[in-house]
Amino acid sequence: MQDSSALLAGLQQKLEALEQQQLLRRRRVVDTPQSPQLTADGRALLAFCSNDYLGLAADPRVVEALCEGAARYGAGSGASHLISGHSAAHAALEDRLAALMAPCLPQARALVFSTGYLANLAVLSALAGKDAEIFSEELNHASLIDGARLARSTLRVYLHRDLDRLEALLAASAAPDKLVVTDSVFSMDGDIAPLRELLALCERHRAWLVVDDAHGFGVLGDRGLGALEHLGLSSPQLVYMGTLGKAAGVAGAFVAAHATVIEWLVQRARPYIYTTAAPPAVAHALLTSLDIIVGSEGRERRAQLGRLIVRLRERLALRHWRLLPSDTGIQPVVIGDNGATVAAGSALLGRGFWVGAIRPPTVPAGSARLRITLSAAHTPAQVDALAAAVVEIEQAFARESSS
Repeated sequence: MQDSSALLAGLQQKLEALEQQQLLRRRRVVDTPQSPQLTADGRALLAFCSNDYLGLAADPRVVEALCEGAARYGAGSGASHLISGHSAAHAALEDRLAALMAPCLPQARALVFSTGYLANLAVLSALAGKDAEIFSEELNHASLIDGARLARSTLRVYLHRDLDRLEALLAASAAPDKLVVTDSVFSMDGDIAPLRELLALCERHRAWLVVDDAHGFGVLGDRGLGALEHLGLSSPQLVYMGTLGKAAGVAGAFVAAHATVIEWLVQRARPYIYTTAAPPAVAHALLTSLDIIVGSEGRERRAQLGRLIVRLRERLALRHWRLLPSDTGIQPVVIGDNGATVAAGSALLGRGFWVGAIRPPTVPAGSARLRITLSAAHTPAQVDALAAAVVEIEQAFARESSS
């Protein structure tokens, strides 16, 4: 008992240290469907912190498809994909995704995962190994960082968008297998990786280009097929990961690549092989999401999101805080100090706006920020109200600090 008390006391001290640094995270309980107007902890809020970029999470057609899928396939899959858990719904979703991504990925095939985190762990641990070298963007998502660790490869990190440094690293590498790994849309900054230049480097140096398009799929491109479509890229050296719980509004993720790459993942990707398949009803619902995304309605929703992005940026006339350059639904306002960022988030909450207050280790020390995320489901009036509140709070903070 004494040893247990010491263990718990040690953890408690670490938690108290996080709180002193304004780094303690707290959950809020949402008891309504995801939408700009929701209820969290029993309070009505206007949310600007969701990744539901197209407003599909509560779309009645997607909800109906989810119910239909549950009625047809049951609540769970019952096993891993390689035992008995691979349903007709999973197969149909993979076939649909492969067909959609075919213009960007020669001989395309797709593989669905329960989460984007699992998908990234699977790709890096299966394609790389102890003799490989992984070249990772410094602002990559945690799942890519952890995937590189799991691969046990030599890891080289290059600075954000530093193509010259990456080219030097690739030229110096004698590894038989090389992987360049990057987010497409950087989740905390909102800018887009120079994928065209990265692919050229990979083709020159015989390397895979692994693209995490979590915040691009559904949003970028004429048909919403993500960063590769947006930039007109196509290559058998591309390995593409798209999530299905953000713009697609449901859950899960997929990897699309040349059929040989996907077959290798089926045979060797431990995070795919040794986990229960996602409920087939989820895959069934996603077929409806995809129909909306690639159709005329999806195009209009993307256009509406674009108009709201421009509107917000025009109205965020900040003098002390810094709005980062971004043409995506992620609009970060860098404040810097952890405490000030938490206070700004609390002040917005007090006015009925829910905006994420992002602090280290999610972002580098000294760059804590408000992470505003927009959805096509927001209205211009809601965006105007948020912008006015952020500007007023910034000015109030400036007056307090100067007095």
